[in-house]
Amino acid sequence: MNAHYELPLEDAGYSFGFLDEYAKKEVRRCILKAIAIPGYQTPYASREMPMGRGFGTGGLQLTLSLIGADDTLKVIDQGSDDSVNAVNLRQFVQLTCPGVAVTEKTQEATLIQSRHRIPEKMLKEEQILVLQVPYPDALVVVEPSEARRKVMHGEADYSRLLVKLYEDVVRFDEITISHRYPTRINGHYVIDPSPIPRWDVPRLHQSPALVLLGAGREKKIYAVPPYTVAEPLVFDDIAFRVEDFRDANGKRIACRCCGSVVSFLDELIDDAGNVTHQCSDSSYCEEQQETISARKQA
Repeated sequence: MNAHYELPLEDAGYSFGFLDEYAKKEVRRCILKAIAIPGYQTPYASREMPMGRGFGTGGLQLTLSLIGADDTLKVIDQGSDDSVNAVNLRQFVQLTCPGVAVTEKTQEATLIQSRHRIPEKMLKEEQILVLQVPYPDALVVVEPSEARRKVMHGEADYSRLLVKLYEDVVRFDEITISHRYPTRINGHYVIDPSPIPRWDVPRLHQSPALVLLGAGREKKIYAVPPYTVAEPLVFDDIAFRVEDFRDANGKRIACRCCGSVVSFLDELIDDAGNVTHQCSDSSYCEEQQETISARKQA
């Protein structure tokens, strides 16, 4: 999106947040239902947006329905504030929501829209995290019929999903799901937590912030309310395991920029073919570097 683009005068009558008020009200009602039934996929009338399905239209509709003139917005894509998708969505919100402040600092944001990551910094009670979701139903990998999946969710019948996990253990000695790890919410519904890495799944458990998940193409909204139990689907004798960032000697790999050994890392290959690692969360990495610089100057 062109940063200098302005709405034509004949189109300048758009309501705040692009969507009309009736659309916003419907989305908000669905959000309330999703919060009341944690993990339940609430259907809604997903609107056409000026971008293709699959580029964050579900999350964007949630953001535009909730954002107010006094909110501060942060948009990230796989942890980065500067990726193409994050920049385009941020500029669209700024274009259609005049006066809304934007930030790259997690702690300053009241509304955070994210694709594929949960920020490294612990979220607060007054914050809302909106996650973009391509496929909302964790059962889709074992049952193609949506009607049948609804019955299975209602009965909390996830035996076929557990069988799939067990097949992984038999074939590979571990569960090989790297993202979209099925997670049970409030002891009943199992959700697809969006393509976040396994590293982020424990952050859903007892999160102080409200987590909303929107799938525009599939027309579904679901939620993890604050301080809700969120447990990855596992077996009693096989513990859930997150990504391991240790080298061949068993030493934890550090970020090449800030030296962090407690964050999720992206693997990078430089021009010389050397493998390096860097924090996935760019805002967290920059803050760590600022802290290190301040200590050196003190």
